[in-house]
Amino acid sequence: MRTRLRDEHGASAVEFAFIVPLLLLLVLGIAEFGHAFQVQGTLSAAAREGARVMALQNDPAAARAAVRSATPTLDPVVTDAQITVAPTACPPTSTTTTNVRVTVDYPMPFLTDFFGADIDLTGTGVMRCNG
Repeated sequence: MRTRLRDEHGASAVEFAFIVPLLLLLVLGIAEFGHAFQVQGTLSAAAREGARVMALQNDPAAARAAVRSATPTLDPVVTDAQITVAPTACPPTSTTTTNVRVTVDYPMPFLTDFFGADIDLTGTGVMRCNG
């Protein structure tokens, strides 16, 4: 009986060494997914805010400013080159409805660089022109 116990003395350490990398990968994946989910929500809210400003004020510069002010916590910051406003002007009130679409493209850097350098996320907001 003693010989058998002595032979299995380090088995739990070896099994633990096999499981630790998988657990670490799982924890890092959960953290990265949670961060990406939070950034995606921020981008969607910022795009909706930009679409609202564009629909009401008919000013693409104001819409871009609204998007930038709605994303103060993102690092790196959102630039005008990452914000697309289409159409660039709402037509005057007519019988047809026109929607304005604001899209924010953001290269989100990973927290740990374990899964790569960054991932491209997109937030989109759509609203009818002239409220």
